[in-house]
Amino acid sequence: MQLQTSTALITGGASGLGEATARLFISQGAKAVILDLNETAGRALESEFPGQIKFLKTDVASETEVQNALDIALQTFGNIQIVVNCAGIAPARKIVGKADGIYGPHSLELFEKTIRINLLGTFNVMRLAAFAMEQNEPNAEGERGVIINTASVAAYDGQMGQVAYAASKGGIVSMTLPVARDLAKSGIRVMAIAPGLFETPLLMGLPEEARISLGQQIPFPSRLGKPSEYALLAKSIVENPMLNGEVIRLDGAIRMAPR
Repeated sequence: MQLQTSTALITGGASGLGEATARLFISQGAKAVILDLNETAGRALESEFPGQIKFLKTDVASETEVQNALDIALQTFGNIQIVVNCAGIAPARKIVGKADGIYGPHSLELFEKTIRINLLGTFNVMRLAAFAMEQNEPNAEGERGVIINTASVAAYDGQMGQVAYAASKGGIVSMTLPVARDLAKSGIRVMAIAPGLFETPLLMGLPEEARISLGQQIPFPSRLGKPSEYALLAKSIVENPMLNGEVIRLDGAIRMAPR
């Protein structure tokens, strides 16, 4: 799949990993449709790249909103060949512990919200986008589309306080192969990236000393990953037709400690 002739739908594309991916894809000649709830950042990105980026405020877990966004994307750019799912949240809560000064069990509402946004939202975008991609004309390799989901090393090495997040990302890991098999007949590839510790808005909110300390836990390179490095891997996945049905850890060889 060639970026310069493609349109990418990127969820969570107004900041962090999604924004870096949008910027790289645009630089390679692609068009991008950004789905995000951050309207200020999304509109700013759209204004920066007029005619190349279309921003649509969208709840990825809403069937109506995602279908509406896809309809507008198709009307605007004609088709969608690439999906990159980056939208997600990362709450920290132990299954039994203190929250707001009160000791008790993990909030069921918070667990449901995490699964809804991270896992259900990823599935929702995948299923609707794949249906639209099936209408594409195949390229010389027989490809009609590429879907890239964002998992996490937490799916494998979930730390204390990550039960909801790890469960949601583990679901994304587990979906990768069966969805790739489901869509193989349609020429749609499905991959996932499992980032380690990256310079996302969540970690960048920590003090510099804490960020340096986290980076030093990574064997090599001993620093936080850059969103641009996630984008480079997404680009490689798009362009390599043999990459399918696999989860790639992008983590500098880190294996997370219990805490």
